[in-house]
Amino acid sequence: MVSESTANSINQQLHELVLSSSDVEEFLCGLARVSARSLSEPGDEILCGVTLLRQRKAATVASSSPAAQAMDEIQYTFGDGPCMTASREQRTVHVEDLELDDRWPQYAATVRGHGFRSILALPFLLEGETRAALNLYSHRPGRFDERATELARDFVHQTSMALRLAVRFAHSSETAANLKASLETRTAIDVAVGIIMAQNRCSQDEAFELLKSASSARNIKLHVVAAGVVESLGQGPARTHFEV
Repeated sequence: MVSESTANSINQQLHELVLSSSDVEEFLCGLARVSARSLSEPGDEILCGVTLLRQRKAATVASSSPAAQAMDEIQYTFGDGPCMTASREQRTVHVEDLELDDRWPQYAATVRGHGFRSILALPFLLEGETRAALNLYSHRPGRFDERATELARDFVHQTSMALRLAVRFAHSSETAANLKASLETRTAIDVAVGIIMAQNRCSQDEAFELLKSASSARNIKLHVVAAGVVESLGQGPARTHFEV
């Protein structure tokens, strides 16, 4: 079993990452470094990467080092590998020795050429259609024994919750940003319509039609034309008072 002190230390580091990271990418980069550091031993460095699957396309979104990212990206060249399998099928993939494993022969030969012999890929427990895996690489065959695998699984279990929170925050921030942009666009249009109504002494519908006609004639988006009308008064752009 993983010691309570180790689990508490990892938890504390993850909480600090969630609080200090400005976005999901920064959180994942910190996560990869913490993972590699926690699982490495003196004279036996573990490399760590995080593979993310979106619309069947894989990408390394974080890594503990450039070498770790390079190892992840080798499998994308071949279109499959332990990390992609772990993400896609949501199961742990363990390669004890690349010289003896025949599941991905070309991929295995390439990674062996970089001096790596064993790999452990574990899926994160996420929500919805998001798929991701933590990928661990070692120069030693059989490096990920029962104890190391248990530690990695416990680590992924803890980090999955933190990652779910980070993804939720990212979605919330994106939603808020989109809402703010929509409100600002709507504000510019409404203010422009008011200006046209005052200048032409026409109705709201007539002012809006004039704005649409200008947009169509100039082949410029409606909100851009509206912003030009507002800024022509010399008072700067229309502002939306919206707290996020």
